[in-house]
Amino acid sequence: MILQERIDLMARLGQYMLLEEPEWLGIRERAFRENQWFAPEFITQSIENIAHQFLNPTFLQEWAMAYTVPDIQETPKNVGLVMAGNIPLVGFHDFLCVFISGHRLIIKASSKDELLIKYLVAKLEEWDTQVSGLVSFAERLKGCDAYIATGSNNSSRYFDYYFGKYPHIIRRNRTSVAILDNTETAAELDALSNDIQLYFGLGCRNITQIFVPKDYDFIPLLDALRKYEHFMDFHKYKHNFDYHLALLIMGNRYYMNNDTVILTENSSPFSPVSQVHYAFYDDKISVIQNLQNNPDVQCIVGNGDIPFGMAQRPSLRDYADGMDTMEFLLGL
Repeated sequence: MILQERIDLMARLGQYMLLEEPEWLGIRERAFRENQWFAPEFITQSIENIAHQFLNPTFLQEWAMAYTVPDIQETPKNVGLVMAGNIPLVGFHDFLCVFISGHRLIIKASSKDELLIKYLVAKLEEWDTQVSGLVSFAERLKGCDAYIATGSNNSSRYFDYYFGKYPHIIRRNRTSVAILDNTETAAELDALSNDIQLYFGLGCRNITQIFVPKDYDFIPLLDALRKYEHFMDFHKYKHNFDYHLALLIMGNRYYMNNDTVILTENSSPFSPVSQVHYAFYDDKISVIQNLQNNPDVQCIVGNGDIPFGMAQRPSLRDYADGMDTMEFLLGL
């Protein structure tokens, strides 16, 4: 399959994903039933971002040209891909990179998110039988020429052990932060609430810690976050909220909440579901410098950095952990 065929096929998939085709809608509904963290609104959010940001034919053409992707991959490698399952179709960008690069792909899908990706690959095979020779699924990955694996800090140790002697990209826990300076408008705080709460805050691009000046007024932010009060109808989210609120109360810790999300002072960038950490700063520049050197931080949102509301709208060139996946693949 030549490059243009691969691009055309991906562009067709993007158009299909936006359709309300009954079979596709049924798969999305099943994905939610099997994983209650995959709320329908978040499956739709993920699909729309993939279709508009990743599978736009113009973007795909420009992306492939920028890397001088060959028409035909003369020495295709077998690339093993371990997908995460924290948010819907979170591994799609890796899948797309391998497919467009012309290598063969063996996917170990997450048990939390296998329905959507398997259905989409089956749809590609239905349109072009050549796909079956390029993409396959396996419960265990072995004998591959290279590996891309995304998981927790714990699972990454196993990935290092099994895949370390091969060319690899191994990703660990990461999260994102925002820097506020009291100049934010109501619209910006509304957009920030999306960065915090989309996907229940489970993505590595979700804001789990905010940095604020010492005189910061939290009330407007708490008001903006009220738009997600319907989260309390999801029992998994409400369980987290009740549990962590109880821990703070029993620990006699200071906190703020709006009956939807909890804000508490904490130096860790990682916060549990339903909670956002905050930290005060004196010098914004030094905060930015420290965060840029922090291996736990995926994105920095705020004036002068990623715009509010855009954390969960990555483009083709927004590579996880700052590792250029396409460059890695084309260098195999």
